Amino acid sequence: MNIIATCSRQLWNKGKLVGQKPPLRLRDTSAIRVRLQIAERTRDLALFDLPIDSKLRACDLTKLRVRDAAYGEPVSSRAMVNQLKN
Repeated sequence: MNIIATCSRQLWNKGKLVGQKPPLRLRDTSAIRVRLQIAERTRDLALFDLPIDSKLRACDLTKLRVRDAAYGEPVSSRAMVNQLKN
């Protein structure tokens, strides 16, 4: 007996863009910044500005802790971060 099974499952990435995404353009970043400022979302604006202004990778940013930027109540104006990759 020969039984041929057909699979009708769709691929998860069919029709989707996979791989490295292009970087945000200057007008895109400034539009996001303006919308966050208008909405008065200071925390989100700071989290958006940090990787762009510091030019750090995501693997470096995820290792940051609050104590790296603030010592108790005052927030420091500078912080030292060692990059994992060059």
